[in-house]
Amino acid sequence: QVQLVESGGGLVQAGGSLRLSCAASGSRFVFNLMGWYRQAPGKQRELVAQITGHGRTNYANYIDSVKGRFTISRDNAKNTVYLQMNSLRPEDTADYYCAAGYEDNKVDYWGQGNQVTVSS
Repeated sequence: QVQLVESGGGLVQAGGSLRLSCAASGSRFVFNLMGWYRQAPGKQRELVAQITGHGRTNYANYIDSVKGRFTISRDNAKNTVYLQMNSLRPEDTADYYCAAGYEDNKVDYWGQGNQVTVSS
């Protein structure tokens, strides 16, 4: 049974930093796609950042609002993905979900969600 276990959320003041981690277990294969989505109250879930590739060159993509502030990375040996979030803003407040898939553009598994709250 595949599980994605997230950690690292919490409460931080605007301008602060947090690092999210997501460890995947139970998969026979390394995920090609790993990423982070978020969902704020009353809004749809949106892709924040994703990274594709395992063993070859990794490709990272970000939504415009986090470019230059967030960095996604992965440790293939640990089947773990990270999201370093700097210069956090109140509008970054949301539940953050880890996602993983075996193909570039398809999510097969979701994490349980991790709350990030940025106070002004």
